[in-house]
Amino acid sequence: MIKSGIMKVTNSISELRRWRGQEGAVSWGLVPTMGFLHEGHLSLVRQARVENDRVAVSIFVNPTQFAPHEDLATYPRNLERDLALLQAEQVDLIFTPDAAAIYPSGFQTYITVEELSQRLEGASRPAHFRGVATVVAKLFNIFQPSRAYFGQKDAQQTVIIRQMVRDLNFNVEVVIGPTVREADGLALSSRNQYLNLAERAAATILYRALMKAQHRYNQGERQAAALRQLIYDTIAQEPLARLDYASVAAQDSLLELETVNQPALISLAVFIGRTRLIDNILINS
Repeated sequence: MIKSGIMKVTNSISELRRWRGQEGAVSWGLVPTMGFLHEGHLSLVRQARVENDRVAVSIFVNPTQFAPHEDLATYPRNLERDLALLQAEQVDLIFTPDAAAIYPSGFQTYITVEELSQRLEGASRPAHFRGVATVVAKLFNIFQPSRAYFGQKDAQQTVIIRQMVRDLNFNVEVVIGPTVREADGLALSSRNQYLNLAERAAATILYRALMKAQHRYNQGERQAAALRQLIYDTIAQEPLARLDYASVAAQDSLLELETVNQPALISLAVFIGRTRLIDNILINS
């Protein structure tokens, strides 16, 4: 790999493009984030470092993927800490735009991945994936990366981004890194910091429900309704948990299955107190 120099930080698209252009024909790995970084993000950065000559990270809390009643204003932020973590990982370029840079006055162009965006998270958060697809498309256009890295925890997002890349002929390889978990199974998420001690203990119910479904599948259960019901029943055992949805769907189309006879995504969204958490596993892959 070609070694680079000092980490550069900019909030300017034109400055980013100017510096990016000076680097010439080197491969770039991009890790898009909303900041408040954790080991899940850093695992993607490390993978990008191995597979590319240069590594870039974007830190942008994207307002268009939040509904008015959601946590845009309170979403955790700590740019100084994030930059220190990325410096330790030898990241080459950090992009930290504000909303006006990404969505300037008069902005009116959005991307919608039609069918995939209507299911699962899309049913609960109708405008969410329009915002995700739009900002990711903009980042691809700004950075022109060779590869872009996303985490499996946001499973539907990865399916939608891959579809967008195919449909719009983006010249980028989408790389999916595995979900990173705490020792007790809780998937790492910036929103975990909202949980108090009792809620943090209760939040392990998501992973336990998924593991019960996987175990039942491994024992021979192939009826998706039975696996969903097992998830419902498991979540109901935790007083601090409220199920938003449980799904057993085809990995590529995200259509709900009757029989698990193909690669499937088992996913769920659960409120723990006021905090909404998501998780998933892949089976029959």
